[in-house]
Amino acid sequence: MSFGQGGAPWGPDDNGSTPDWAALAEASEARARKRRWLMIGGAVVATLAVGSVVAWGIVSANKDSEAAGKPADQLPSTADIPSEGRTPGPSFEATTPPPPLDPNDFIDSAAKDKAPLNEDTLFPGASVTTGGAVYKKGASTHTAKCSSAAQGALTGVLKNNGCTQMIRATYTKGDSAVTVGVAVFDTKAKAAKAAAEYKLKGAVVSLPGSGVPTFCRTTVCRQTSNSVGRYVYFTNGGLTNGKDATKQDKTLFTLGDDLRAYTFQQIQRRGQTQASAAATAG
Repeated sequence: MSFGQGGAPWGPDDNGSTPDWAALAEASEARARKRRWLMIGGAVVATLAVGSVVAWGIVSANKDSEAAGKPADQLPSTADIPSEGRTPGPSFEATTPPPPLDPNDFIDSAAKDKAPLNEDTLFPGASVTTGGAVYKKGASTHTAKCSSAAQGALTGVLKNNGCTQMIRATYTKGDSAVTVGVAVFDTKAKAAKAAAEYKLKGAVVSLPGSGVPTFCRTTVCRQTSNSVGRYVYFTNGGLTNGKDATKQDKTLFTLGDDLRAYTFQQIQRRGQTQASAAATAG
């Protein structure tokens, strides 16, 4: 019985002979072995390809290093390699700032005390607020003839120690009036000597005017004195109603004490201002 061209290959051939089954089996096995080798060969090629990529990656990374491929004796020593976190910074020469200028140096001697000095610079404005009170300023003036602004024993003290200028200003509150007199000398030593010689005998002459009547010419008044730097400052205070001053006149005493403190501060301020200006210019 024939199935045509689609019949089984193991049927008898045209000559009616039987197929060689051993030869067919050997040929099949040979084809199977060939397929296995092709698969193994492909896996090896793929493995070699992966190995090449990895090796190239390592070489490329090493080529980024300056020391790659150098022998050990050509590498920099440990001391030449900056450690982490120790980036060298700029170096500067050590400098010592100059000491601050002493304001007292400027008010101790006429050689350095060069700022303008008169009644307007020492006692500016129409009033002064100090000690929590406001005091109205009356007349003010200055003179190079110090003895003309003094009376009694103070006249000789100023003359003998070389007073170069007397600056005066009067301040009032109610019936109380006080004249502040600032005697100027060339040096601190001369001022200190004059202050020591003055024993509150005599006084700076009171200064009336600008609405303030004459006072402390024939009545009992209160005198004080002190010194700072090349300056000696005095007060002469009393009542403008013609009465003698007494210890019960608290307004008068407070006015005198406040003006003494204010005058001291004004002289100190001269030194501070000049010291600051000299430091800035230098």
